[in-house]
Amino acid sequence: MWVNRGRLLHGKPVRGLRQVDIASTTAQENRRLTTLRKDAGADLTRVINKIKQILRRHNLHWEMPTKTFPTVAAIAWLTQLVLPAIDRLEMNHLLAALEQVEQRKKELEKVIAQRNDTSKEAAILSSMPGMGSGFTAMSLACRVGRVERFPRAHSLANYWGLTPGCRNSGENDQRLGRITKAGSATARWLLAQLVHKVLRRDARLREWFKRIKRRRGSTIARVAVMRKLATIIWHMLSKRKTYAECRELAAA
Repeated sequence: MWVNRGRLLHGKPVRGLRQVDIASTTAQENRRLTTLRKDAGADLTRVINKIKQILRRHNLHWEMPTKTFPTVAAIAWLTQLVLPAIDRLEMNHLLAALEQVEQRKKELEKVIAQRNDTSKEAAILSSMPGMGSGFTAMSLACRVGRVERFPRAHSLANYWGLTPGCRNSGENDQRLGRITKAGSATARWLLAQLVHKVLRRDARLREWFKRIKRRRGSTIARVAVMRKLATIIWHMLSKRKTYAECRELAAA
């Protein structure tokens, strides 16, 4: 800091030191809220898998009245299903846990919907295909924070750990490796889910994905689309434009 005292006095960026940006109280609360919602979804999946495991143990999964689960008809069928004593006890506990997890999930989604109504960033991100106006939009918006702190579009992709890592030594040629995964794991998880929905609706991005897939494979192509979505999110938030408007500007 003593070496950079002149730059600090003139308000210039400091060289050789990392700058820490503390998230606002609202952003921190939204991050905790969306993390609770993510955990509730994971718990729901875990309970459903255990119920299906009991059914497969007795070869009863073919007799379920509905293809999807959980449904009202499927839960009513499971309540009356005849099972051995231990399995019946476990099934009762799992059904009770299923009801509790679904109730917790609904309460969290209700609070998220209320907070989304007052968030301009979440409203902008909800224009992205497959994003919606609930959990996904708020999760990405609160994990961006102030978009002004990212000078360029690829800075946000680097912040979320979506850029290739490089550990060269000496004067060797640049050899890029896997993505750094240095940022938010939740943001990368959500972007990976958005890839399939965006590719179905954005023809230009789908053609770009196919070209990379032919050269490098589907896995690298999907990660490239995730990185592209991160740059699009930066343009949407910094320019206050919807997804369609940003794509039209890019095409022009």
